[in-house]
Amino acid sequence: MKQLDPSLPVPAYARAGDAGCDLLAREAVTLAPRGGRALVGTGMCVEIPAGHAGLVLPRSGLALRHGVTCLNAPGLVDPGYRGEVGVILVNTDPGMSYEVRRGDRIAQFVLVRFEEAGFIAREALSPSDRGSGGFGHTGR
Repeated sequence: MKQLDPSLPVPAYARAGDAGCDLLAREAVTLAPRGGRALVGTGMCVEIPAGHAGLVLPRSGLALRHGVTCLNAPGLVDPGYRGEVGVILVNTDPGMSYEVRRGDRIAQFVLVRFEEAGFIAREALSPSDRGSGGFGHTGR
């Protein structure tokens, strides 16, 4: 990783064995209620190995206590990207603004392996028990 702001701590895992490390806000922003959003920089650039990707995920505590989450969760950081990792935060609270302070933990970063798919056009797909059922077809 490359730190764009050496005065911020390097992202770290809160506990041994955690899947996600905390991403910190590089800047302060105010998120207005009812959908206020902002792209918040983390001060971090990463070099992700081939065959891996970074996922930017919400923090459950921010969502539960303040209604603040990541708008495009999960955010995807491809292995070829070398710019600053940013987090699109949104405030879903109906009445309260939310102040993001510099250095706040705003999201989590998880490194995952992936496979590249090859796509072959077909006239039909093999049958399955589920078929094309989706979007709540199994009931409430």
